[in-house]
Amino acid sequence: MRQELVQEQKLQQKMNHSLLQAIQILQLSSIEMIEYIQSLANENPLIEDINFDYEISTYKEKYSSYNPIEEVTQQPMSMYDELKEQLVTIQVKKDIKEAVYFGIDSLDENGYLTIDLSMLANHCSISESDADEALRIIQSLDPAGIGARSLSECIIIQLKRMNKYHTYIEELLNQHLNLVANEDVSEIMDIYKVTETEAFETLENIKSCHPKPGTLINTKVPEYVIPEANVYKEEGSWKIDFYQWTSPAIRMNQDYQKFDQLNKETKMYLKEKQNQVEWLQGAIMYRTNTLESVIQLIVEKQFLFFEHGTFMLKPLTLKDLADVLNVHVSTISRTIRNKYIQTNYGTIPLKFFFQSGIKQSNGTETSAFTIKKLIEEIIAYEDKQKPFSDETIKRKLNEEFGIQVARRTVMKYREQLNIPSSMKRKNRGGNTL
Repeated sequence: MRQELVQEQKLQQKMNHSLLQAIQILQLSSIEMIEYIQSLANENPLIEDINFDYEISTYKEKYSSYNPIEEVTQQPMSMYDELKEQLVTIQVKKDIKEAVYFGIDSLDENGYLTIDLSMLANHCSISESDADEALRIIQSLDPAGIGARSLSECIIIQLKRMNKYHTYIEELLNQHLNLVANEDVSEIMDIYKVTETEAFETLENIKSCHPKPGTLINTKVPEYVIPEANVYKEEGSWKIDFYQWTSPAIRMNQDYQKFDQLNKETKMYLKEKQNQVEWLQGAIMYRTNTLESVIQLIVEKQFLFFEHGTFMLKPLTLKDLADVLNVHVSTISRTIRNKYIQTNYGTIPLKFFFQSGIKQSNGTETSAFTIKKLIEEIIAYEDKQKPFSDETIKRKLNEEFGIQVARRTVMKYREQLNIPSSMKRKNRGGNTL
């Protein structure tokens, strides 16, 4: 009886160890897993070879030679890379996407656009109105002032972003820049019929703007990201190719089994190392199967996002996937941790696809992300002299997009977006001459 109990306890310990290792491997990103496996290989004499198989069997040719391990020297992220990365969460129409990217590439090191709209339109074979829309998207990126074509436009963009723009400032900057340089408060008061306080505040606000916004972008060495899979459209269907490096094959050296003359202590050591390899192989297989199931389900649930972009992102919770896959919510949480997929919108973290939502009267749900983007768009096109109240934004969401939300929800999302109230957004400047 005692012997059976001891054996049962030993079996339980092995199961616990195996489970813990599986959980540990599951929550690692690909690069973390690769580093972990390589560290174990340095300590385990039975690991003869690790095959990461970088050649991707079914992925597009242009990515098949990509080898993340050989990419030892990480290059700093440039201003252009940083700006393009921001486009992942912005809805950009397909016919102007090339123009937006070309416009970003046409910025100088200070963030100013070096080409005019007609050149942008001609190069990308689009209308000037579409080129203007592409420029508006570029100028919506951070930091404020990016994409400006002159110093005055750079300052105006920043002031509008801070909700400190007054209608007379454009003329002040374009025709009376010397008044700004000399801080001539009295002359500004006289020309634009504003109070001393307003003139002084205008000068202070202008001085707070950065003349070279491009230099504000830190060129940093990014944390290296290796996508787990590529999601792409082929012949009208969405397909998923999982990179082979996410499921490395470990080959164990079998020669040790031939050494019958080994002493007991050495045999026990080798048996321990053999168990370590077998546990590791099982943990990798568990990670692979779980990750593939989760990504396939994400693509299925967020099908409209892959078709049409961020405005079609649906509400999705960890529990939604856990229920379908019959696993605990914590398993889904560990699976998506630090994991990315390659899409036609760029490399996106899996956690991006999990969004809270608001239920509509027709039974459908709209994601909070989509509602926030629409609120931003509504406010971007409002009359700055008569900004929309939260109640008006609520009505517009319903009338123009069929989205029903409470006024307090609009207020909450607006505040989360760091957008001031309509009262604070209102342009209190003097009259335009």
